[in-house]
Amino acid sequence: MRTITTTADLAEFCSQAAEHPYVTLDTEFLRERTYYSKLCLVQLAMPGSDDSNAVLLDPLADGISLEPLYDLFRDSSVVKVFHAARQDLEIFFVDAQVFPEPLFDTQVAAMVCGFGEQVGYETLVRKICNEGVDKSSRFTDWSRRPLSDAQKKYALADVTHLRQIYEFLAGKLEESGRGRWVQEELTTLTSPETYVTAPQDAWKRVKTRTNSPKFLGIVRELAAFREAYAQARNIPRNRVYKDDALVELASLKPSNHEELGRARLLLREGRKGEIADGILQSVAKGIKTKAEDLPKPDRSRDKLHVNPALADLLRVLLKAKTEQAGVAAKLIAPAADLDGIAAGMRDVPALRGWRFEVFGNDALRLCKGEIALTAKGNDIKLVDV
Repeated sequence: MRTITTTADLAEFCSQAAEHPYVTLDTEFLRERTYYSKLCLVQLAMPGSDDSNAVLLDPLADGISLEPLYDLFRDSSVVKVFHAARQDLEIFFVDAQVFPEPLFDTQVAAMVCGFGEQVGYETLVRKICNEGVDKSSRFTDWSRRPLSDAQKKYALADVTHLRQIYEFLAGKLEESGRGRWVQEELTTLTSPETYVTAPQDAWKRVKTRTNSPKFLGIVRELAAFREAYAQARNIPRNRVYKDDALVELASLKPSNHEELGRARLLLREGRKGEIADGILQSVAKGIKTKAEDLPKPDRSRDKLHVNPALADLLRVLLKAKTEQAGVAAKLIAPAADLDGIAAGMRDVPALRGWRFEVFGNDALRLCKGEIALTAKGNDIKLVDV
């Protein structure tokens, strides 16, 4: 098991990889104590049937640069294959503002090929490779050195089996003509907006029981301060204060340190120093926000008049169409979107792209009364009206 620890060796491997049609990749990282993921290991494999074309890259080695790897990412002649790539891509985007091009995500491809929703790597190894995956090193602290042979073997397995999985799924997509479906799904994964949380938008991730604009104005400022503080110091946002404490603070609206001390859910670190001052300033800023500048909660679904009978018919249609296409129903449309379609909403993912082809077009025809559903045994059939 070869481990790359120098920039020269990495450049040599990447030069060899550039001669192949694809390379498989995975990462190991830590995030429990930081805002941004700490990259601890990169696994790579060129096409092959054993470990001879697979390597471990140690990004923690002294003096090593990952630029040769990023050059490989930019090489459009080599497909970069990941499984469930989102967290991997976030690491590389934050570090170098680069996305692998072209990208292939076997989890996305597996969903399109009928393996279910968010299918795990272990499941694909079992179903496609007819092998098991040793998970004994799953909870390894990958930042510690040296790594044991067992840990290295575990890490390499994440890219060696991936070669067979990729070739199988790529073949299925070519047969079915669904490669475009996968590319549509990957658009979000390769968008910078997916990985950037602007402090002023952080409030949208906080769950509250009230949609009062005045209350949300304070929530917005508290969430913005927390996000900026955590990003600047590379610490988890919950180390600053947790969501439940944030909501409590927005309710209490403390104006001084004495009132701040009455918060039950605030951690000790948040009752003094920069965090305490930041909380008080954020609350004051939220209170002073002009009415026209307060956050506007999304009320687009509040007054929807859902036709329950039509919503039920859409559920039946979705089940029939997804069974026919061999894709997971939740991948096409969650229950809330079906209710929205039944109420007249048209700006939902199920009515765009490949989802429109599989389900959306017939869903609209059903809503317009242009088709009806009939049952024959276990089959649901569409009938033109």
